[in-house]
Amino acid sequence: MSAIRILPDVLISQIAAGEVVERPASALKEFLENSLDAQATDINVSLQQGGIKQLRVADDGHGIARDELALALARHATSKIASLDDLEQVASLGFRGEALASIASVSRLTLTSRARGERHAWRIDADGGRPTAPQPAALDAGSVVEMQDIYFNTPARRKFLKTEATEFGHCEETFKRIALSRPDVAFQLSHNGSVKWRLGSADPAMRIGAVLGEDFADAALQLDEQGGALRLWGLAAKPAYSRLSRDAQYVYVNGRFVRDKLLAHAIRQAYRDVLHHERHPAFVLFLEIDPALVDANVHPTKTEVRFRDGQAVHRFVFHSLHKVLAAPVGVAAAMQPTMPPPQSSQSSPYPAYQPQIPLQAGENQSFYATLFGGSKPVRADTEVAMPERQDGSREYPLGFAIAQLHGVYVLAQNRHGLVVVDMHAAHERIMYEKLKTALDAHAVATQPLLIPVSFHADRLEVAAVEEQGDVLHNLGFELAVLSPTTLAVRSIPAMLADSDAVALARDVLRDVREYGGSRALTERRNELLATMACHAAVRANRSLTVTEMNALLRDMEATERSEQCNHGRPTWFQATMTELDKMFMRGK
Repeated sequence: MSAIRILPDVLISQIAAGEVVERPASALKEFLENSLDAQATDINVSLQQGGIKQLRVADDGHGIARDELALALARHATSKIASLDDLEQVASLGFRGEALASIASVSRLTLTSRARGERHAWRIDADGGRPTAPQPAALDAGSVVEMQDIYFNTPARRKFLKTEATEFGHCEETFKRIALSRPDVAFQLSHNGSVKWRLGSADPAMRIGAVLGEDFADAALQLDEQGGALRLWGLAAKPAYSRLSRDAQYVYVNGRFVRDKLLAHAIRQAYRDVLHHERHPAFVLFLEIDPALVDANVHPTKTEVRFRDGQAVHRFVFHSLHKVLAAPVGVAAAMQPTMPPPQSSQSSPYPAYQPQIPLQAGENQSFYATLFGGSKPVRADTEVAMPERQDGSREYPLGFAIAQLHGVYVLAQNRHGLVVVDMHAAHERIMYEKLKTALDAHAVATQPLLIPVSFHADRLEVAAVEEQGDVLHNLGFELAVLSPTTLAVRSIPAMLADSDAVALARDVLRDVREYGGSRALTERRNELLATMACHAAVRANRSLTVTEMNALLRDMEATERSEQCNHGRPTWFQATMTELDKMFMRGK
């Protein structure tokens, strides 16, 4: 066996580079974090061949003094911490003092910097980890770090790099993560001489919209919650904007992008009741916490953190996000980020509200005449003002019904244009939330059947009734065993009085039998209540009166999470007058 020996510094740095510098994007992350720690306000990134051939980052930060340039490329040398106390409450993005040394050991690195107050800049080169003496250089301000030919001296690592397009994709994603974290800083990204991103300093909502697109901005809800030493703010997209992958999920802890299982679980739980099947939510969330209560020194890449009180953080994040997602329609609209309106030289040619369209002759006119307090029928050429609510406001987010389409959709008109509601999905969510509230309060009202309904049952269903009678009672059911193969439904929840009693009882029994009574009322509670709500919801092809349709709209406005049904599908959508005008090419 070979003798134990101390490894050369260059080899140590190359070994460390295996963790710190996985690909060009890893080096880009370290360079950008150093620029932000240097208080840069303008950062320019230039790539060649996806960062494999060249990766250059220029900033206008405070720069590095001549005598400290060599230290910047030394292992475990940093200006950001000096003691254990500093490490335990680190606020900077970088602090380990090993990134530049590791990168320099596996590439040809050039560092040029001009500290504030210096007469000129200084430059130092490192070819595979061996730095040269500082040389005078020309630079207005800040620093420029340039990495060329990554892994040129470790061919075994270089062959694991992917194609130019793939490596550029990783670099671009890293660039977006950093740009989202600091909207007050201007960023530019170029690849092979072509500018791909140019982001000026902006407010957070504008920066998020610029990076993730207008679709995300339009579907996002704004949140800003504070509790003790914790603050959570940012944008979370409505469940209808869900994605097939996690490509639009960004979480930051004290400005640092992280991938944390605890935070991911809290966010997923907040979306659980409104997300469709296996789709993924989209969000950009910033968690601010006392640096002493979080440990960022978990992994060399600094993308993992540990919290002193993980349960408290989980509860805070879950409840903050759950509160925003549960907001009724009118409140949710107010939570959308304020974006600058499109420039237009013409004012809207439409009145604020027009409920006078008589699509259902007779009933509509008399109904709206009464609704708006008029003593005469509403004429089609008469503009009617929005009704006032008890609090003095004049806003009903979903407007008022004007028609029903094929017994499936309710058409309504609000101040923005046309609202289309899936009446079954909307009513299903309303019933679901009512059932949850009643069950939580142990107040599920029952409705005895005038004539009990019997049905054939197998032995397992009969056994479930005998063993889980208390659970069924809590859910509002009374089932009786008539024989070893026959059950009778004597009462059902009052909210579900119009449902098919037998079909409803069978579905509930199936869940209770399969998962057991305790699980059915705890971890499977929502799924069980969703099944019950589906039975109670108004069915397609049922004709509703205008009064019933408007009652549905008002219930939606007062119900939490009413923008999605129990399965995560949208319950309504808005077609604005501008969008309708485009369809008919009005004004062209």
